[in-house]
Amino acid sequence: MDISRAENRFAICVHNEDYNASLELRKIYNVIPDATATEQDLLRVVDESGEDYLYPKHYFIPIELPQEIEEALLTAS
Repeated sequence: MDISRAENRFAICVHNEDYNASLELRKIYNVIPDATATEQDLLRVVDESGEDYLYPKHYFIPIELPQEIEEALLTAS
């Protein structure tokens, strides 16, 4: 699965070295499409601060969710 594709709007955090205050392991994060970041092996996600920041792409695994769950997650954030 290619995390740079626009439909991959969510990912699970699997690493948080150096970012343990900003990223929680096993938590689902909203992915913001950013082609430039992807080219640099980075991923733009909305972290625990509520803002979007760049993190190493390998810290996340992209997931596909049913539309109903995606809408619920986006509404809750």
